[in-house]
Amino acid sequence: MTLEEVVGCNITEKKMETVSQALEELLVAAQRQDCLTVGVYESAKLMNVDPDSVVLCLLATDEEDEGDIALQIHFTLLQAFCCDNDINILRVSGMRRLAQVLGEPNTDNNDNNGNEPKDLHCILVTNPQCQALKCQALQDVSDYCDESRCKNQWVPYLSLHER
Repeated sequence: MTLEEVVGCNITEKKMETVSQALEELLVAAQRQDCLTVGVYESAKLMNVDPDSVVLCLLATDEEDEGDIALQIHFTLLQAFCCDNDINILRVSGMRRLAQVLGEPNTDNNDNNGNEPKDLHCILVTNPQCQALKCQALQDVSDYCDESRCKNQWVPYLSLHER
């Protein structure tokens, strides 16, 4: 590896870490303010009724979900709709971390009350009425999406790591 490659990798990793933290802050703030729609079907319904309220579409998968053809078809349709309506899209991996951030029970099984875990594969963030710091998190994620599009990466990718 050249020095430029090493320095470039470090900068990219730090940028990804910063955006990951901003995304987590944004999700927590949006959840507190009831500005999250969770689930593929629920998200599709909301986008059909009120697409102007959506500021971010999060599509989450892990390796085991990559073979789910139905889920991939839903993602393709959601991505097309988001592109047509100028909604930022972000693909993420790290379903366990996503569940932790949102305070959801283990995604592998039911919680202690027998409730099914929520479908975290698609999450919409709608116009949050948030504090300046949390709005900065939305701005950071939006900037990341814009930068990715400038690099011809139309659907940016982010990996959430467990802590």
